[in-house]
Amino acid sequence: HVQLVESGGGSVQAGGSLKLSCVASGYTFSNNCMGWFRQVPGKELEAVVVIDNDDYTTTADSVRGRFTISQDDAKKTIYLQMNNMKPGDTAMYYCATGWGKGGYCYIQPPWYNYWGQGTQVTVS
Repeated sequence: HVQLVESGGGSVQAGGSLKLSCVASGYTFSNNCMGWFRQVPGKELEAVVVIDNDDYTTTADSVRGRFTISQDDAKKTIYLQMNNMKPGDTAMYYCATGWGKGGYCYIQPPWYNYWGQGTQVTVS
């Protein structure tokens, strides 16, 4: 079965950096869209950044220039490098996978079928 396991969350001061990891199993990693999403209690799930199997990325305006997604097919792992972090980045961060459509990976959460359990990021 598909399994996604995130790690790397924690607390950081504003202006600092964190790197999240998500290890995938149970499907053909290189065929899927992968992405990072975040949610604050009481608010909607927000897309952060997604990547396709050609390393094409789509990034939300709120994090563009600060957050970068990457993937390692051999390790079946995606990463989220977060730099110059702000208190507004505080959230539970989730990785997810889906198939997109026509070879395109959409950034909107409904396009993603399988989700990890999340890792908390707090910026103060």
